[in-house]
Amino acid sequence: MSGTHPADPIAEAFEAHRDRLTAVAYRVLGSHADADDAVQEAWLRLSRQDTDTIDNLGGWLTTVVGRISLDLIRSGRTRPTVPLDDQLPELTVTLDAGPAPEELVALGDSVGLALLTVLDSLRPDERLAFVLHDVFAVPHGEIGTILGRSADATKMLTSRARRKVQAARQSASDRQRHREVVGAFLAAAREGQFERLLEVLHPEVKFTVHTPNGRFVTLGATEVATRARVAGSAARGHAATVNGRPGVISWNEDGTPLSLLAFTVADGRITEITAVIDPAKLALIDLPDPV
Repeated sequence: MSGTHPADPIAEAFEAHRDRLTAVAYRVLGSHADADDAVQEAWLRLSRQDTDTIDNLGGWLTTVVGRISLDLIRSGRTRPTVPLDDQLPELTVTLDAGPAPEELVALGDSVGLALLTVLDSLRPDERLAFVLHDVFAVPHGEIGTILGRSADATKMLTSRARRKVQAARQSASDRQRHREVVGAFLAAAREGQFERLLEVLHPEVKFTVHTPNGRFVTLGATEVATRARVAGSAARGHAATVNGRPGVISWNEDGTPLSLLAFTVADGRITEITAVIDPAKLALIDLPDPV
């Protein structure tokens, strides 16, 4: 981190907490760049602080990062998350053989962008309380200090946020049904079953392809079914979860990524498909290793 000195004991102590602080800030703000800014600001504040007055450095830093993050989302100065179909934002991709983002949340290990989308619907204080308590196990009393509320009031706030998040999450059965619809689409695309493609595509489906020559959008079931060969070529890839959506990832023989697909399913039909086949864009995404 710029501004820290490895030989400085305080800098070394800060570095020991940096990954956790970055994780907290990212899950509150939804942007890696904003999270880095928040953590850097926390370091600057620590460097000006009399560290002899800090009994618990980890708790102090979490409080500072929490307050900075809260100020950012309240002021609206955070960088907005761009919809997947427009400019290709930071993507969370997990292979379906491993835990899905929602399951990682339950383990307190990670929060994917699917959950960040849900968190966007929460008030800033609800969002901070939920992330700190349910993901990072910060006591309600410490969260209350950040929010200027009592521990009991913070507990109620966290409970309300938790109910909202749980209501917004898809159930496992929903995810399975969506995956089955996507599987039917890929099989039909691979085998050239035009009528079957029309059955699983919404009449107003949107198909966005990110290619080396730019982004191309196709609208309508008939047009998308005609162009489904692009998606069908990835049918032999590995099932994945992309920003909470069912997806497919495939690799070249040398292990480099070949394509990434993400699907949105509603009422048993595919309403949106996003395909990334641009090697430059694929190289920028934190993708799982080939299997």
